[in-house]
Amino acid sequence: MDQRQVVSENYANPITCFFHVLFKAAALAFYILFSLFVKSFVIIFVITVLLAALDFWVVKNVSGRILVGLRWWNEIDDEGNSVWKFECLDGESLARMNKKDSWLFWWTLYLTAASWIVLGIFSLIRLEADYLLVVGVCLSLSIANIVGFTKCNKDAKKNIQAFAQNALASRVTSSLQSAFGVI
Repeated sequence: MDQRQVVSENYANPITCFFHVLFKAAALAFYILFSLFVKSFVIIFVITVLLAALDFWVVKNVSGRILVGLRWWNEIDDEGNSVWKFECLDGESLARMNKKDSWLFWWTLYLTAASWIVLGIFSLIRLEADYLLVVGVCLSLSIANIVGFTKCNKDAKKNIQAFAQNALASRVTSSLQSAFGVI
């Protein structure tokens, strides 16, 4: 196996990947372990929601930018309407993003939400409405990031496509102009 090939298969941003996974895993592990072995709802609620909030912030403001080149936020305009804002790297930079980093970002984003859904189902089955509240808060934070980054990704693809079409049209126009001697 070629040494360059092995190097290219590594994560480009291992520290960011670590923290992207850390708070998700910590929130899930803390919730599961403490709800099984410790029956203090207040401690479980506060620490699990704190870890989920840290995960939300890290994903939205750090790992989303670094791992997939996307950023989103929501603003309220002067008329009181909610307006989604998106930022993404240019098409060339997005094409150079590490595939492993991107894969880790998207899969952990969706798997975390799926895990909270499963835990919510268990809370429903056990008739524990208070624990369902914890799961609901954590799930809503996960879904907010999923919705934000999915919309941002669609907007980025639309912008890249429009840029490519404009570049192609510009190239065709300049070729036609040079072919017919028009300045």
